[in-house]
Amino acid sequence: MTADPPAPPALDAADKARYARHLALTEIGVAGQLSLRQASVLLVGAGGLGSPAALYLAAAGVGTLGLADFDVVDVSNLQRQVLFGTAQIGHHKAVAARERLLALNPSINVEVHLEKLAANNARALISGYDIVIDGTDRLATRYLINDACVLEGKPLVAAAIHRFEGQAMTYVPGKAPCYRCLFPDAERSPVPNCAEAGVLGVLPGVMGSLQATEAIKLILGIGQPLLGRLLTYDALTLRFAEFSFKRRADCAVCGDNPRIKDLAAELPMTDIDIWTPAQLAERLQPGAAQDFIMVDVREPVEWQAGRIPGSMHIPLGQLPQRLAEIGTERRPLFICAAGARSFNACRFAAQAGLAPINLDGGIYAWTAEFGAPPAP
Repeated sequence: MTADPPAPPALDAADKARYARHLALTEIGVAGQLSLRQASVLLVGAGGLGSPAALYLAAAGVGTLGLADFDVVDVSNLQRQVLFGTAQIGHHKAVAARERLLALNPSINVEVHLEKLAANNARALISGYDIVIDGTDRLATRYLINDACVLEGKPLVAAAIHRFEGQAMTYVPGKAPCYRCLFPDAERSPVPNCAEAGVLGVLPGVMGSLQATEAIKLILGIGQPLLGRLLTYDALTLRFAEFSFKRRADCAVCGDNPRIKDLAAELPMTDIDIWTPAQLAERLQPGAAQDFIMVDVREPVEWQAGRIPGSMHIPLGQLPQRLAEIGTERRPLFICAAGARSFNACRFAAQAGLAPINLDGGIYAWTAEFGAPPAP
């Protein structure tokens, strides 16, 4: 005969004062607040989406928050990433975020994970939490998080932002279709990140708050989560819309006969490296190791307007037939206008056994930092 698990500690006077507005809600009350205390949520990404989501989950009294982010605070983040201030520039986001969240609510536990989420660690990291919030802006990482959640049987609240538009959806194992059911292939999923396309500073505040709302609803078992529904938001018209989608019997990870049964199959996508223009410029300095080759995959008219000196030109549509021209001695670094086509080139090269690199933000980002590149 097994013993019943110990009852959670009762709310003390300080808790009752802090969560008074929750306790007044019949849908939450004392029992719900204790459920929040016992829950754990992993936020993958402590940036634009992760900032408001983490702040509201901490304020709500979610007992354990995990912050998985290996990046550091940059001045360009401060326009939308409200967890940080000017004094945190150069600090690890997850570490700085932990300090801010504990200042907001000292009674919670905040766990920091400074590792990059990859195929070899995603399942172990995700398995330790009740719910996962995807606050990333990398296509490969979105698929990786989705697949790990499906394989580990963990609910996932995903969101994405682009310029003035946002979208959100929720996955619960056995109850809803997953991200791959909605976007079976990378080519059909939105690719550009904030650096490539720009983003209205308040937009992630809206979408991250919705993610926190969904997580709280899942913990409490109340309301109707975004299961099988893609919620979209247009900030310019201030309109929400909703699109229903169903589980795909042929889904690669949650379908009737899934081909993805572990994350080893995802290595070609998740092993793509990302370099910023500054990182590339540093590696182009005299004396730096030239262990990579730059491949511009834009169309000829774009190439003629200007290219980064030293790069070779292979339009994306010709890449499958001309991949041998790149060779195997050096890693290919793919370049396009904003980073979307070059990412697809990276996927193709990775599947061919190469170790590709994508230039983050492409020529647009390079031009913003170093000026327009010269014509060939």
